Amino acid sequence: MADFPAAAESHGIEPEKPIRGNAVTSSALRVRFAPSPTGYLHVGGARTALFNWLLARQCGGTFILRIEDTDQSRHVAGAEQKILDDLRWLGLQWDEGPEVGGDCGPYFQSQRLDLYRQHVQRLLEEGNAYYAWDTPQELEAMRAEARKGQGPAKYRRPDPLPTIAQGLAAQQEGRAVVVRFAMPPGDIVVQDHIRGEVRVPQEELEDFVILKSDGWPTYHLACVVDDERMGITLVCRGQDHLSNTPKHVGLQRALGFRTPEYAHLPLIFNMSGSKMGKRDKHTAVHEAVTLKMRNAGWTTASVAESAGVDVETAGRWFGDKKGGRKPEFQVLEMDALRRLADAAGAVLPEIDVHDFRASGYLPEGLSNFLNLLGWSAGDDREQMTRDEAVTAFSVERIIKSNAKFDREKLLALNTQWVAAVSSDRLLAAFRDWAQVSGSAMADLDDATAARVLELCRGFRTFRDVESKAGALFVTDDRLVYDPGAVRKVLEKGEGRGYTMLAAVLPLLESADPWSAAELEARVTRFCEEQGAKLGDVAQPLRVALTGGTVSPAIFETLELAGRPRTLARVRRCLQRKGG
Repeated sequence: MADFPAAAESHGIEPEKPIRGNAVTSSALRVRFAPSPTGYLHVGGARTALFNWLLARQCGGTFILRIEDTDQSRHVAGAEQKILDDLRWLGLQWDEGPEVGGDCGPYFQSQRLDLYRQHVQRLLEEGNAYYAWDTPQELEAMRAEARKGQGPAKYRRPDPLPTIAQGLAAQQEGRAVVVRFAMPPGDIVVQDHIRGEVRVPQEELEDFVILKSDGWPTYHLACVVDDERMGITLVCRGQDHLSNTPKHVGLQRALGFRTPEYAHLPLIFNMSGSKMGKRDKHTAVHEAVTLKMRNAGWTTASVAESAGVDVETAGRWFGDKKGGRKPEFQVLEMDALRRLADAAGAVLPEIDVHDFRASGYLPEGLSNFLNLLGWSAGDDREQMTRDEAVTAFSVERIIKSNAKFDREKLLALNTQWVAAVSSDRLLAAFRDWAQVSGSAMADLDDATAARVLELCRGFRTFRDVESKAGALFVTDDRLVYDPGAVRKVLEKGEGRGYTMLAAVLPLLESADPWSAAELEARVTRFCEEQGAKLGDVAQPLRVALTGGTVSPAIFETLELAGRPRTLARVRRCLQRKGG
């Protein structure tokens, strides 16, 4: 059982740090990005971080990173480092926070528990908070009663309030005891830079939990205390937090804190109007699995085996449409979902920053796109450098309406950035992608990698490069032949493709030097002598080397693959004839 603050002890709270100002355009501006470590960074969170970073850089203010890890039930091990890596990949370096330090640390809320409990004790002793130990059944009865009266389903404050002694006694009896904040009377008015004046009537406000029965603070208390102690002057966050802001204002008043300025950003939705989230990934895999069950005889056991989970978990994840049991997507962790996606042939939609990184987008392209989600420069500009965005950005030009995540627009912007960055920058980004994605091209030397990029120029993402040239660098035993390509190119016309490969192999074996120019000259003479078209030789060679019909120009492809690999793959392909 968690220890609650004892009564009649000294608070031990340090004097609050003076606030250095709160104007959005002031160099004293202090903004923060405060993600919870539940996995990789969602693009919505990345947009919030970007907007805060832009505001700070524009006026010489301070951008703070704070990890809000007080909800231990949602904490994913290692997620903090993933968030730091995602932010750095986007180029959003923080001025204070983890791995950087600062005067207001520690910057992990889990390391600030004593501070939160001190403030809870203060609220208790001043009569602004009280212990509560309602059971789940009692809370549901309150909600049901409120619904009958057609009023808001809100917590009914006890009268009189329990004393501190009663609360501690209840804890000693083994009850699940929490601390609730006593919401002050009157309406709460929030002045928001984007939404304008937001008034919440008193009847819609209720007493809320600030300290859970396990002794950990809730988001509301920790957020308010940290914003004050860290001198935050502007809270710029998603519109989904707007309903929390009146609670925070009430806490600020009770604790004697100043109220920072607020700017609640529009939400980001898919083009269909649904909210972007991890559920999108589960939905995509669920649709693919449904097809497998319908067309390929998959069963719940197949799902379990593919995902690496037990049959019961697989059944809960899939649900039962006929029986009306809905899928329980939350039971399947992301690693299991990825395994299932691979087995079912499903493409997971990009939702997190890491997804886009692994898909081969440039951080310049993704950042530029995020900058346009809910904000406009006021002219026709879309592609802009980070410095241009810093100069042009302003809270006043943030749009109220929700933003649509147009993937085609992102792809177009990324294509522009691929063409715009320097060759050195492109090579560095390619190397990062190859490492993160696990591509066989991760081990290429700089010269070869640069040559690959040159031969694939015009690509939109690095995944396009993988599709066009990646097969050249996998080990021979991992090369997969596309059945359609084999039928169309090699087997058609009584195996004409195989015949061409067998005929051209001696020319390749004797080629010296092994260069695109030499290979082209030899194959061209061969075609003239045989009365064949270049494609009659090029396509069989392409299938032999890549397993499919797509690659860079054929002679550059041969040069890139090198003599040993080319000859080995042509011979291996010929062994397939008649198999």
